[in-house]
Amino acid sequence: MKTSEIGQYVDQLLEMVIHQTIPKGPDRSSIFRLADEVHSSECRDKRVVIFGGGTGLSTVVGGNSRLDDWPGNPFVGLKEEFSVLDVIVCTTDDGGSTGLLLQELPMIGIGDFRKLLLSLVLRENLQRIYGLDDVLTRQIIRIIHRIFNHRFPNGFRDFRFVANPLLVVPRELRRYCPKDLASLLSSLGRYVSPGGEGPVIAPAGHCLGNLLLTAAIFQSDGEEGNSTPGMDAIEKGIDTLSQAIGVTPGCLHPATPTLGQLVLKYSNGVATRGQRKSALTRRILPIDRIFVEFCESPRVSEAVCRSIREADLIIYAPGSLYTSIMPILQIPSIVQAIRENRQALKILGANFWIQEGETDISLHSRNRGFHVSDLVEAYNRNIAGGSEGLFDVVLSANMEYIPGDVLRNYALEGKSPIYLDRSVVESLGVIPVEATIYSPERLNTASVIHHDPQKFALAVRALLVAHSRLNLKPERLTLPPLPAQSLDVPCSVSPPLCSYYKQMGLVLAEKQFSPKILRNTMQEMIWENRDIRIEHLKYFHAARVIPASRWTRSKEWDNVLGYYDPEDGILKIHKQVGNDPERIRENLLIALGESLLGRYLEGRRWVNPEEGNQWGARRYEIRLRSVENRQCFLDDGALRSYLRLARMMPSPHDPNTFGITLNDQEGFIPPGLLFGLLYAWYLNNSYGAVMEYEMSLLRWPPGKLIPYQLEERNRRQALVQFFRKVVFQHGE
Repeated sequence: MKTSEIGQYVDQLLEMVIHQTIPKGPDRSSIFRLADEVHSSECRDKRVVIFGGGTGLSTVVGGNSRLDDWPGNPFVGLKEEFSVLDVIVCTTDDGGSTGLLLQELPMIGIGDFRKLLLSLVLRENLQRIYGLDDVLTRQIIRIIHRIFNHRFPNGFRDFRFVANPLLVVPRELRRYCPKDLASLLSSLGRYVSPGGEGPVIAPAGHCLGNLLLTAAIFQSDGEEGNSTPGMDAIEKGIDTLSQAIGVTPGCLHPATPTLGQLVLKYSNGVATRGQRKSALTRRILPIDRIFVEFCESPRVSEAVCRSIREADLIIYAPGSLYTSIMPILQIPSIVQAIRENRQALKILGANFWIQEGETDISLHSRNRGFHVSDLVEAYNRNIAGGSEGLFDVVLSANMEYIPGDVLRNYALEGKSPIYLDRSVVESLGVIPVEATIYSPERLNTASVIHHDPQKFALAVRALLVAHSRLNLKPERLTLPPLPAQSLDVPCSVSPPLCSYYKQMGLVLAEKQFSPKILRNTMQEMIWENRDIRIEHLKYFHAARVIPASRWTRSKEWDNVLGYYDPEDGILKIHKQVGNDPERIRENLLIALGESLLGRYLEGRRWVNPEEGNQWGARRYEIRLRSVENRQCFLDDGALRSYLRLARMMPSPHDPNTFGITLNDQEGFIPPGLLFGLLYAWYLNNSYGAVMEYEMSLLRWPPGKLIPYQLEERNRRQALVQFFRKVVFQHGE
């Protein structure tokens, strides 16, 4: 059978297995036989490895454990179909409670592990450990679900609920908690509470489950102080909780214990650090490349590599393409192990919907979101060696029977389905398969479409049976991968994120802020924009909100309400921004950017046009201070390069004088203000909104521009490259 015929044949098989839909065509009898075999086949002994992170991974493994109704049906999904299951989890999460932990401790992101610990709970394990019947098992599930998902509000300071986690459980449920489980949870809570042996972690903003898992990991580390836990400590900590709540020990693994953070590079050349930031910043541009800045060469346990090499089935769980799956495949030893396993069936689980900030804009067409083929090509573009040997089948959702009003509601939220473009996917050497793997119950009750863990597991079983009969190994990939040397894993020389946060705090502590709350705002702003280097904070000594009566900034050039005053070294914010946090942050960023130029100017002036000049031309000139008196982040060569990019040309008579000649109506942004605006825009285009208009030319393909526009586009592209390489010091 051809690849296209195999895909459509398996489509019918999956619909037959999941919904007992009677197939059409001459192959009805053979599909019936295969469907019967799926239901009768014993798959439990197959060795399965599944990669991912976030909600998608936990959902297909054992149901979405974040939902309030999960305890009513917790024993579903892949964990119920396969007894040998290794779950390998992305470790670059930096949002929410996990982000707060990363500010304090040298550790990997653990938020996804908390969700998976719940989703991986097995009935037989709980009953064997604690001698429970089915009724008591349900009560224990409700208890651990409540404890692990409980989130403390901002400002919460009562450590009693950490030292005794049962306090967050309704009183009528507490009596069902086994003493051994209650004792373990309390000991872990006390470990991270005042008077405990571990790091004290204030509960505000945290999930209680994250605090307990952190305690288990650092307690297992055995090192004094806040040393970085290695793989042994992390897995031992995970297994400590696994054993206590009914998860099979040894099945949940971090992709690497090596600390790192995600970097996304957009098609306009802007690169930005942080997984959470990718969801917050709306670039209105496709992502071109991603990589992880590891603090050192990423380590992987031999047990993880062995499980990959020996697997019968490798699954990439549905989830965020660039922030859940791709970071795992930035680790060379994991990719090598996947490719070395030539007998396993490799399944890519496609998402239902495009995701804003990640898959909402295709590199092939800026007017649409991703198709399934775009998912495959993204792996080819970002993984050394391309997508060759990574997957055989892509499993996509069949949206044929979704009511129109549901699709309309999703469209109003900016979500559209990820369309399965079969012929293109087949040309990439991957077999496309469609199945109704969403939950009709949630569709009927809540008008939402989520992966159904049981239907997904049944689809996987069907694919395994089909593979044993049809060999679902497609023809060789035809898309040429990028050269491997251009995708080497970068190693950052920067310290762990907690060290960055600590250094930032120490530098800001030396500066004066008025009002004092401005310090907290700036600290939060810098953490959200970790492309800001610690060195960037050295060129101002105070930040103040200035009343209108004392605002001396000229409005000749702009109406920006924040600037750096080189005369006194102060970041000044106009009181007009009031209590609007976003406006304060925007203007702080602009002022901070301006401060990097320091006292670079000795003087500036307008040169009067020559008498009788009929064109009304005018010239603006600046003169640079001597290098030793500039107090500037940029060295002399970088400063001169920037000025040229800002359209300021050096005088042929004086190398320290730069100028620009303008006609009477021509607009112009002085280089100091331009630097601040570009600094804010690069970090977050919603903060530098005025520059979003200026830089929108980068969205146009060069072939559609006339020569003048192309010249301007090239200049602006060079400005982005200057900020990426020189100011923020990103690699390629």
